[in-house]
Amino acid sequence: MKWTEAKVIFDYNDKQIAADLISDIFNEFGLQGVVIEDPEAEPVEGWGDGAVEKPSDHSVAGYFPSNSSLSNKCLALEEKLTELESRSGISWQIAYSEIDEKDWAESWKSFFWPEKIGEKIVVKPTWREYTPENDDIILEIDPGMAFGTGAHPTSALCLRMIEKHLKPGDSFLDIGTGSGILMIAAAKLGAKRLMGTDTDEVAAEIARANLLLNNIDENKFTIQVSSLAENINERFDIVAANILSEVIMTLLDSVQKVISDNGLLICSGIIEENKNMVEKKMKEKGFEIIETQVRDSWVCIAGMLQS
Repeated sequence: MKWTEAKVIFDYNDKQIAADLISDIFNEFGLQGVVIEDPEAEPVEGWGDGAVEKPSDHSVAGYFPSNSSLSNKCLALEEKLTELESRSGISWQIAYSEIDEKDWAESWKSFFWPEKIGEKIVVKPTWREYTPENDDIILEIDPGMAFGTGAHPTSALCLRMIEKHLKPGDSFLDIGTGSGILMIAAAKLGAKRLMGTDTDEVAAEIARANLLLNNIDENKFTIQVSSLAENINERFDIVAANILSEVIMTLLDSVQKVISDNGLLICSGIIEENKNMVEKKMKEKGFEIIETQVRDSWVCIAGMLQS
């Protein structure tokens, strides 16, 4: 399959905020992740011969299928970037190039290394070596074209919340599962029953493959292609949603039907300026906020559904 890379090279005084805002625009198109290049980033310890060269510019790249809707999507992308520049002053230029799926997947692997998240969880790409320490919980991941490596603050925050609050025997639902990383963590922390949903068939296939790669019994999990909590007729002790703030606001209108009494909703993917908006609606919908964590201007909120 052919993909078109849309690389947005930008300039702004706060590079992190700019990268996050441009990433959010790509996410609005339903893309399963982006590649962020930062020429100021220091190499991860352990990088050696064969490590990639530093990029020359700050950029965010997203990948669109090269099909009949491509031109309309590129036009809409540029319109949104123009609106962003008017609103925030982020200057940008864009370059397009066609790429094979295999080439895309192989090229960005150079940036993905084992990372310890929380107390015990280690996210390990399948193509890297890692020697476990003490009681490490290893999550083997090959994201493919799906979002979810654990490296992004939204995923890391979610993983930490799950590690802290999930109890052995809990049931777990992951809305917008992507690579399946949150489901794998829940399983290895002792969840007895797992379900994941995603709107993207490719992501659902990748999530299933990653769960099996981590020796998760296929009788313990279900992955379905659907939007948010549609067509789910069960209740779960913990529900995670690592998605955009606007989508979380929609989810909050119906998510109660899939959460057990006194069950927990973990919401991530929230930019800091939307924190109060999401917390306010969670409280209105019957959730008690029990914990909020912030990292690099991203927020993760855990709320308990009151019985």
